[in-house]
This record gives sequence, structure tokens and C-alpha cells, in this order.
Amino acid sequence: MRVLYLFLSLLLSLRTPSVAASPPRQAPQLDQVVISAPLPGQALQGDIIITGNTAIDGFLASEISFGYSGDTTDTWFSIHYSTVPVENDLLTHWDTTTITDGDYTLRLVIDTVDGSQITLLVPGLRVRNYTPIETDTPTPLPPSATSGPGTPLPPSATPSMTPIPSATQPPPTPTPLPTNPAIISEKDVSFTIIEGAGVGIGLLSLFGILVGVRQWLHKRK
Repeated sequence: MRVLYLFLSLLLSLRTPSVAASPPRQAPQLDQVVISAPLPGQALQGDIIITGNTAIDGFLASEISFGYSGDTTDTWFSIHYSTVPVENDLLTHWDTTTITDGDYTLRLVIDTVDGSQITLLVPGLRVRNYTPIETDTPTPLPPSATSGPGTPLPPSATPSMTPIPSATQPPPTPTPLPTNPAIISEKDVSFTIIEGAGVGIGLLSLFGILVGVRQWLHKRK
């Protein structure tokens, strides 16, 4: 009986199909998610070109957004949403003239077909359209991606907030105007008065002589 039981157990084990172990699902390559421009700590002005790579296995969609540096409310403003992967090329444009000057963080989120997310943050972007760019500009560092919920990267070197000193022009030196030829000096006035008095005395003397001569001629008649 024991031999029969062993024989039946052997037959059942032979008829049971073997289940092959499924290969483990590979995690997405985080180093393939790239934003090549702009870089952390970079000063931005005007229309900015955002370039990078979103062409990874299992790509479903991507979204680029921005937020205020140091914002604890996890508030993001969408710049571009796409369902087309991009391989090391233009991702989108970012017109920084429509926002106030300040420090911002750029975020790239990629959704994959298995429901996971890859988040890439570019911190310390300094929008300076209407204010001077600091004299101390840190060397930009490449960002790195994280899987799952995004965690802000360590901030880059804090730039000096000393504005660029504007060149101070020396006060203009007044240039003396040329002498006005129509101006009469005190010496000219005195000379004119003396000359006029002399002419008047001369005329009176001549008039007296003429009157005397006329009276002398009248007496002789």
C-alpha cells in the first residue's frame, strides 16, 4: 500500500506543470532622464529654451512646470505637457518675461506605463529680467532624476545678492561762455559820459561864439 501511494504521488508530480519564475521588472534608467538646459544656479532672461531627454522605456507622458524656490506648499505652474518622448532635443520654450523676477525651480515629471513616475528638478534658477544679475554667478551643476515622488535637490551655491554697481559719471564741468560783445563795461560808461559832456560843452561854446559874432555885426550896422 505504501508503494502504491508513492507511485501515485510520483505520477501527480509529473503531470503538474512547472511554473517558470518571471524575470523581475527592471527599474527605469534614471540617468536617461535629462534636462541639459537650463542648469541649476543659472541666471535666466527672456525666452528660455529647455532641452533634454525623455525617451525612456515605458514612456507615457511628461510635464514640465516651475515653482518658487523654497515654497513648502508644493505648488507648480505648468509650462508644457506632452505625450511624445523627446530624445536629446528641444522639450519646450519658457517665456520668463511673464513672471516676476526671483528664484525658481524647474520640474520635469515623466509618467510610465507601469504607473510609476520619474521626477527631475532643476533648482536655483534666477530669473533676472528687470533686476541686475548678481556679480557672483555660481557654476551650473547638472540635475539628477529621482523615482517616485520628487524630492528637491540640495540647493546650489547661494549667489551673492550684491547688485552690479553702475558706473558713476563725474559731474560735468561748467564751460565759461564767451564774452557778450553787447555788454557795456563800467569803463565804457564812464568814457561815454565824459565824451558826451565834452561834446555838449563844445556845442554850447560854439553857440555862444555865433551869438557874439551876430551881435557884433548888428552893432556895426
